[in-house]
Amino acid sequence: MNALTATVLGDVAIVVLVSWLFGSLARRLGQPTVVGQIVAGVALGPTLLGRLPGDLSTFLFPTGARPFLAILAQVAIVLFMFVAGYEIDFRTLRAGRTAVDVAVVGLLVPMGLGLATVQLGGGLFSAVDPDHVGHRSFALFMAVAVSITALPVLAAIVRERGVAGTRAGTVALAAAGIMDVVAWLVLAAVLSDSGQPAPFSWMVALALLVAFAGFLFGVARPALRWWLDRPAGLLSNPVPPVLVLTLASAWVTQSLGLHAVFGGFLAGLAMPRRDGGPDADILKPMEQTSAALLPLFFVITGLSVDIGSLGASDFALLGVLVLIAVAGKALPTYGVTRLRGLRPRQSALVAVMVNTRGLTELIALDVGRSAGLIGQKLYAVLVLMALVTTFMTGPLLQFIGKGREDGPPQARPEQLEHSHSSTAHTAQAATGGEETGDGLA
Repeated sequence: MNALTATVLGDVAIVVLVSWLFGSLARRLGQPTVVGQIVAGVALGPTLLGRLPGDLSTFLFPTGARPFLAILAQVAIVLFMFVAGYEIDFRTLRAGRTAVDVAVVGLLVPMGLGLATVQLGGGLFSAVDPDHVGHRSFALFMAVAVSITALPVLAAIVRERGVAGTRAGTVALAAAGIMDVVAWLVLAAVLSDSGQPAPFSWMVALALLVAFAGFLFGVARPALRWWLDRPAGLLSNPVPPVLVLTLASAWVTQSLGLHAVFGGFLAGLAMPRRDGGPDADILKPMEQTSAALLPLFFVITGLSVDIGSLGASDFALLGVLVLIAVAGKALPTYGVTRLRGLRPRQSALVAVMVNTRGLTELIALDVGRSAGLIGQKLYAVLVLMALVTTFMTGPLLQFIGKGREDGPPQARPEQLEHSHSSTAHTAQAATGGEETGDGLA
C-alpha cells in the first residue's frame, strides 16, 4: 500500500507539472490553457509516451494507480460542473431574441445533423464502433456530442480576446448558457435510457431526478440563501456547506444510475446568487480546487486515447464529425445573427465562439464512455473532434479581428438586458443600443 500511495502522489506531481508547462505553452500560442492541458493528457498516454521505449506511460501510470487517479479526476469534474452551473445566469433565458435564437439554432441544427448522419451514414459509424451502432441512445448521444458549447472556455476566450461587454460577446455567452442547460438535460435523459444495467428504470430515474431537482431549488436553495445572508458567526465560511451540497448532489445522481457530473451541475444551478451573479467567496475557491485537480482528468482521458491506433475509416469519420459540428453551429448562427441586425463581423464572431467545445465536450464524452454508449475508438475520434473545434477558435477570431470595420447594421437590434458572470466576471451585458466595435480590432 505504501508503494501504491507513493506512485499516486508521484503521478499527481508529474501531471501537474506537465499540464502547467503545456498550458503555459498554449497561452503563448494564443490558445486557451485548457487546450494545452488536454494535449498534455494525450501526450502522457499511449499516443506519445506509450510509444517510447519501455512503454513509459504504463510505467508511470500503472494499472493499480489509475482507479485512484480516476476518483480524484471525478471529484475535479464534479466541482467544475458546479462552477459551470453556478456561472449560468437565469436571466439569459430572457436575454433577448438574438441570444435565444442563436441557442435554438446552435443546438437543434447540429443535433439534427448528428441524428441524420448516424441514420444515413451508419456504415461509417459501424466501421469504427460496431458494438454500439443501432441503439437509440447511441444516435441521441451523438446528437448531443456534436452540439455542445463549452461555456467556461468560451467565457475565458471572451475575456482574453477583449470581446467582453460587446454585443457579440454578450450574445455568445447568453446563448451558450442556454445551450449548456438544455444539452445536459438531454444528456441526462439519454443516459437514463441507455439500456445499461441501472438501479432504476429510465422513467423512474428521470422522475427521481426531477424530484431531487425540486428539492434542490425548493428546499436547499432557500436554506442556503438564509445561511449565507445571516450575520457572520462561528460557522461563517460558506465553502464547506457548498462543497457538501455539491458532493452530496453528485452522490445522488450517481446513485440514480446517471452520472456524478449531473449532480454537480444541478448544485451549481440551485446555488443562490448575490446581486444576480456568483458570490466570489464561493466561486473562487471552488474554481481553484477544480483547476488544481482537472489535469488528472485530462490524463485519464489521454490514457484512454491512442491516436496512433486510428485508421483511415476513423479519420474519415473524424472529418465528417468535424464538418457537421462546425457547419451545424457556425452557419445557422451566422445567419440568424445577421437577420437580427448584427454586422457581418459581429455575426462571424458569435458563430466562431459558440463552436468552442473544450472541457465541457470531454466531460460529456467521458459520461458516454463510462455509460457504455460509445466504444474506445469512437471516444478517441470524438476527443480529437473536441480538440480540433476548440483549437480553431483562436486563429479564426484572430483572422476575423484583422478585417476592416463593417458598415452600419441592417436593422436596429432589440435591447439586450443581460449580465453574465464569466470566470473572471468581466463579461458585462450590453444594456441597449448597438456596439461601436467588436473588441478585436
